[in-house]
Amino acid sequence: MSIEVRVPTILRSHTNQEKIVKGEGDTLAKLFDDLDTRYSGLKGRVVTDEGALHRFVNVYINDEDVRFIGGLEAKLSDGDSITILPAVAGGM
Repeated sequence: MSIEVRVPTILRSHTNQEKIVKGEGDTLAKLFDDLDTRYSGLKGRVVTDEGALHRFVNVYINDEDVRFIGGLEAKLSDGDSITILPAVAGGM
């Protein structure tokens, strides 16, 4: 099973500056475990020590926000596309 992961600029220091990486796993949690074996530190920037998504990171599976489809336990299928986006805050 191959899953494509789009990595934002701020996290590319963990992926040797690669914009897109490939990983494996039947859930989002297993995918991040797999990615961390090749891209050390990436998982820690997305997943807390308690095993939840960091509040300041948004993750999408095929353009669907994972917070509404199971979080880290969301199921993955071969060919899925994952997008990691840092949350942006601002104001006037």
